[in-house]
Amino acid sequence: MHSCYGAISRGTEAMVFLGRVPPSEYSRMRAPFQQGAFPGPVKYGYISVGEVERGPEALRGQMVFCLHPHQTRYTVPVDAVVPIPPGVPPERAVLAANLETAVNGMWDLAPKVGERISVIGAGVVGCLCAWLAASIPGSCVELIDTNPERAAVASRLGAVFALPADASHDVDGVIHCSGHQAGLATALRIAGFEATVLEMSWYGTSAVELPLGEAFHARRLVLRSSQVGTVAAPQRARWNNRRRLGLALDLLTDPRLDSLITGESPFDELPIVMARMATAPAGTICHRIRYS
Repeated sequence: MHSCYGAISRGTEAMVFLGRVPPSEYSRMRAPFQQGAFPGPVKYGYISVGEVERGPEALRGQMVFCLHPHQTRYTVPVDAVVPIPPGVPPERAVLAANLETAVNGMWDLAPKVGERISVIGAGVVGCLCAWLAASIPGSCVELIDTNPERAAVASRLGAVFALPADASHDVDGVIHCSGHQAGLATALRIAGFEATVLEMSWYGTSAVELPLGEAFHARRLVLRSSQVGTVAAPQRARWNNRRRLGLALDLLTDPRLDSLITGESPFDELPIVMARMATAPAGTICHRIRYS
């Protein structure tokens, strides 16, 4: 396959780049087709869009998505690629892996018609969760972030924006994607009675302190984890990872999602770009990689 576009999944790839994968997670954190072993050096990544050059006649010349590290050309089994549907530009298809994560999170939370949902952290996964939640009839979705410039993106995705200090309280469900313990503390603070706080951030080797005193028990809150490696329990009997990835690709027909691509760089600059993304992302939501 010849790569055309990729993207940096900043949260996870920054942890890998900075050597913050806990030894207990070395096996579970392996990416498909990863080369090398943690803590490094490793060839890592899982967002690749390209054109099939050799293979079954039905696939040759097709644009496909593959969970593969950053690489110009590679050979994988046929079942490792998923064709990009008509109506989905290859440039936008780089969002598929993160959208698959968001879909799995929505299955874990299972929000209902008319509920008030707050999403904390307007990175790519948080924005995609807000976009999915806003499509539920009668829902009211608030996207919460410390960066006020995210307000314009929230509006395009059908959500309202709030800074943490101004976040709505007593909401029916909270999705936390900020990657910071302060964001998770905010999630616990704004969740309503017997609401679920869905934790989608991954902290690597960092310890997290939470305010589990105060009203945490009196409000009978549920703190639940979500991770894309396993299909969410409500769908697991009928869905596998490939079907879920296919759904994510099918959902990418909405042109509003192009607003999540906040930058692009050529593949040759990836080492410099990755160093910047890991330490000082400067407002990045999703940074696309372009291959020649």
